[in-house]
Amino acid sequence: MLVPFKSLPDSSRVWIYQANRSFTDEELQEIRSKLDAFITKWTVHGSELQASYDIKYNRFITIGLDQSVNSASGCSIDASVQFIQQLEKEYGVDLLDKMNVSYKQGEFIAYKSLADFRKMAKQKAVSANTVVFNNLVNNKAEYLSDWEVPASESWHKRFMN
Repeated sequence: MLVPFKSLPDSSRVWIYQANRSFTDEELQEIRSKLDAFITKWTVHGSELQASYDIKYNRFITIGLDQSVNSASGCSIDASVQFIQQLEKEYGVDLLDKMNVSYKQGEFIAYKSLADFRKMAKQKAVSANTVVFNNLVNNKAEYLSDWEVPASESWHKRFMN
């Protein structure tokens, strides 16, 4: 069952998928429609899942699930990954590659391989104050408070001197 993202409790589980490029306005409109349809039909062993999504900066898709209603099973998580893989194919984007880093350069969102980000940190092209996106957050509360943070407050800090 699709609900507004803001109505999900803070304990809701989240999955964040970062695109290797920004989506166009037209693509976003289509993706929102596809997310609406997917989440409306998303179930676990025949029972509805109370879920929603959030799209930020035209490139991050976050799916949230209220696990106090029904928890996701392996099959329902597989269904969501297959849905994301379908978006990758349709729009020619990478959404599942976890070996990349997104960070802010002013108002621009940069996307680099982990190796390139590490090199940039060594060269001081990014710093502990660089705002990064911590896609490893687990729940909505962490997403709201710890997703978009200075590198010094994220797992990215290991690359800073």
